[in-house]
Amino acid sequence: MRIPVSLVLISAGLAGCASQPSQTGLVSPGQAGEPPGIAGLADSQVRASFGEPTFVRKDGSAEIWRYDGQTCRAFFFFYPNGSGEAVRHVETLPRGTTIAADTTCLDALRGRPKVS
Repeated sequence: MRIPVSLVLISAGLAGCASQPSQTGLVSPGQAGEPPGIAGLADSQVRASFGEPTFVRKDGSAEIWRYDGQTCRAFFFFYPNGSGEAVRHVETLPRGTTIAADTTCLDALRGRPKVS
């Protein structure tokens, strides 16, 4: 029996929605799966530590900031938090060994010269 392509695409889309993070509540700063000291940071705190992002993208209520280094990239995922936005998740390329973010990459990006 052939399954219509449209049914496959709809099923895949619904599965993708189910895997998206909840829009309510943020992770606590020490939550497992996130590097220490990143989750829960306000956008102003990320700018103070990492400077201006290389690229910013809005996607629904989320805002994604990308930072480019010589050997890696970091992606900070911000969601509304009270009167501002805060980091809920961070990933790096290359990825970390046990979590999505490599702390060596984040440390290198913190130390890069700030563009003014």
